[in-house]
Amino acid sequence: MKITLWNNNIEKEFFRKSLESFSTREQLFYHVDDEYYAYIPKGSKLEGQTLQSRNSLIGQFTEKWCRELFNPIAKKIGLYAINGVVCNEIGLTRSSSADLAFCAKDSIEQKPEDIKLIFEVKMSIVSNYKLIQSGTIKYVGDYTEHKGNPSLLRSDSMLKAIGKSINIRVSGSKGATIPILILGNSPITKNYEKKVDYLRKSGVIQSFLSLNPNPTSKEYISSTSGNGFITINNGKQLFDICNNLVSNEYYYFSSMKSKIELGKIISLANQEKDEIAIAEKFLQLINE
Repeated sequence: MKITLWNNNIEKEFFRKSLESFSTREQLFYHVDDEYYAYIPKGSKLEGQTLQSRNSLIGQFTEKWCRELFNPIAKKIGLYAINGVVCNEIGLTRSSSADLAFCAKDSIEQKPEDIKLIFEVKMSIVSNYKLIQSGTIKYVGDYTEHKGNPSLLRSDSMLKAIGKSINIRVSGSKGATIPILILGNSPITKNYEKKVDYLRKSGVIQSFLSLNPNPTSKEYISSTSGNGFITINNGKQLFDICNNLVSNEYYYFSSMKSKIELGKIISLANQEKDEIAIAEKFLQLINE
């Protein structure tokens, strides 16, 4: 499946469209030494800040972009790719909806059983650009050359994604069967390398994905040993991940029981007739 992943031209497109839609340069760029930059360059005396006025704009842009990217994948699987999915039963309210989801029905309001895959979008402008007087957007360097922390390089982005996923998981049994993917367009920091693998292994999140195959020419974490973080390089890889998650039945469970209790549960579950029945009995007993 041929798709266009995140790249510098898409970032330039965001700035062009935003300026055409009456956003001001002050809303989109930092004013540094009488010039306008997407991020404060390293070497400047100014501190790296967060341009709050740009956050909502890039959030809307990336959520729509992700829907367009994933729409052909969803169609091929026989589902709908929908922004802003609401399902109160699993903690997806109108104020905290799913950024994107694969659903069996074409509607914002969904029942838990019709949500097949949830995506949380944590994407931003990654590289640095300068606004030229003519209105041209000029690339000036990758994320290693500016003071910002874009996308999954931000601790608050990682923590918000983890928190929202946990909220879905603890909302009840109906939130325990839906896979969750976090979408970014940057690498992760070394600090989160082991954490993302643990989150995947424990079932809280199925993976953090970067949809940007070329964030820098320098060395960076492209994937982790346990696949808690993966950089996507082509459409087939992305399709295979999504198709695998919606084609198999998963169940998240988290519990703390004594070894004696666990032994009894395993013994009782093993009396069932086959693997599926054993798994169902185990999940029933461990949640009692």
